[in-house]
Formats: sequence, C-alpha cells, structure tokens
Amino acid sequence: MKAPSQNTSSPLSSMLVWDNHACMPLRPHDVGFLDQLEWHRLSGTDVVMLNVGFGDDSIESHLRMLATFRAWLAARPEHYRLIRSVADIHAARAARQLAVGFDIEGANAIGDQLSLIELYRDLGVRWMLLAYNQNNRAGGGCQDDDPGLSAFGRSMLEEMARVGMIGCCSHTGYRTAREAIDASPAPLIFSHSNPRALYEHPRNIPDELIRACAARGGVIGINGIGLFLGGNDASPANVARHVMYVAELVGVEHVGIGLDFMHDSDEIDEYLAANPDKFPPHLGYGAGMQMMAPAALPDLATELSRRGMADAELSAVFGGNWLRLAEQIWHD
Repeated sequence: MKAPSQNTSSPLSSMLVWDNHACMPLRPHDVGFLDQLEWHRLSGTDVVMLNVGFGDDSIESHLRMLATFRAWLAARPEHYRLIRSVADIHAARAARQLAVGFDIEGANAIGDQLSLIELYRDLGVRWMLLAYNQNNRAGGGCQDDDPGLSAFGRSMLEEMARVGMIGCCSHTGYRTAREAIDASPAPLIFSHSNPRALYEHPRNIPDELIRACAARGGVIGINGIGLFLGGNDASPANVARHVMYVAELVGVEHVGIGLDFMHDSDEIDEYLAANPDKFPPHLGYGAGMQMMAPAALPDLATELSRRGMADAELSAVFGGNWLRLAEQIWHD
C-alpha cells in the first residue's frame, strides 16, 4: 500500500489528531513495517499509541519490543518523538513530528510483579489493559467466564494511578470492567471498543459500561475493525455511526478514536487461524477482516461533520478528550 501524501486540506488540519491504538508486528528483529508509521504522520495524525504486547506475551517479549521501538524512533528524530510527557505532544506537533507512545494489552505483561508498572511507564507505556479476551490474574476477559476484578487487579489499578498510567477495560469482561471503573482511583478508558447496542459481539460494550466509564470521567475509543462495527464494514460512515451513538448517549467529551489498525494483515490472519481458542471462528474471527486505515481519518471527520458534529466537537473526539485525560493522569 502506498503511503499518502501530506494532507493539509483536511478538516482535521487545525486540530490535534490522536489515534489511541495501532498494531505493528511484534517481531524484535523485523522492523521493516515500522516505516508505515509514516502513514499516520502524513495522514495528519499527531499522536499514535503503539501496541508492544498482548494476551499471553511474556514480560521478556514486552521489554524486547519496547527496546526495538524505542531504538527505531530515536534513530529518526526528524519525524518522530517518543512521548515522555504531555509537553512532548505539543512539541512534536509544532515540529510536524509524530508523537509516539506505547500501550500494553493485558496484565500478563507484569506477571505477579506490580513494580513493573512503573518501569513500563518510564519506558513510554501510556495505558494498559486489565485482561485480553481471557481471564488472568487481574480479572476476567470478555470472551471468558468472568470472575470479576481480583485483589491483584485492584492493586494494579492503584499502582497505575500512583505512577500516572491510564487503565483500560477494552477486551475485559463485563463484571471485571464494571468493578474496575468503581474501584479505580482515576478515570478508566475503553481504548478501542464499540457499542454493543449497534452490533452484538462480546468485544463490544453495553450501554451500562459506557455510561459508567463516562460518569467517572473516562473516554470510549471507537475502533475501525469491521467485525466489531458490524457487517465487516470498516467504512468511515460505519465508524461515524458508532462515534455518534456514544456521543449522543454520554456526551461528545467521552468519545475518542482508537482505530486498532493492524499493519501486517497477513500475520493477523495467520495468528487468528492458529489460535481458535482465543479467537473462535463462531464469533466471526477469520481471514479478511476489514479495517479503517489511518488515511481515512479525514473522511471520518467529513462524515461526522455531515451528521451535524461541530468543529469544536470534532476537535474533542479526534484528540482533545485523550489530551484531557493525559493532562489529568500522566505524571510528567
């Protein structure tokens, strides 16, 4: 796929644009796909959170990917800036750099050692999930028999709040997510989850969780995965439908974007086929999942504007709401 040219005529060109979740191949000695980060920058994105591990990945694999990504970014200071504080976001935007932070999908990344949370934060991890589809030490996954938030999960939320890392309930079971929202000292997010009212899937979240998250000051990030949008339709119009639903349910100040775009689609197809226990075919997982690419964000903005969203509301959805939480929770 050819990278887009710099887009300066987009309705987003004057706004902070923040994609809260993107996925590169997690192969520490294969960094070729990282050149595709340029797609985000040239499409007008200012901030992207890059996944460094998920599910059952080991502590070692998370650290190896952090080392790989950090070294790659450090070697390219003209176009990229590692996020260490909110100030880096503003500095990167002024310099037309892409500000890059990291995320982790699931508490398996810390094993039984809470002190790893602060280390990950120091290495650039800005948010972390409690569970990834299946149960773990912290609580339940959305595709498992959810036992609820564990004592370890409560301690994890407290430590994340202490060090300034945002907790996330995407991929997490209903009971665990509901208990986590109430137990957390800080607002939580659903970094890349869509409303179940629009499409029934265990990865999507019911209105009650959306309301509870918003009531504590959190943000729901809408993803661009066709399976979770419905009909394997990842068009900007379908993504806009989900954004508008959440905005109308709890207010535009509680909606963001977390596309979950996976840059190596072949690897994803192979992984889904090799792990039917984690991604059951009867839930729709399989080859050919459609994804909205970062280059389509301006088209999404145009569609939301057509549906009546004012420029100030667009600014909140595309970056302002994530920035507000960063200013509130991150410790510079």
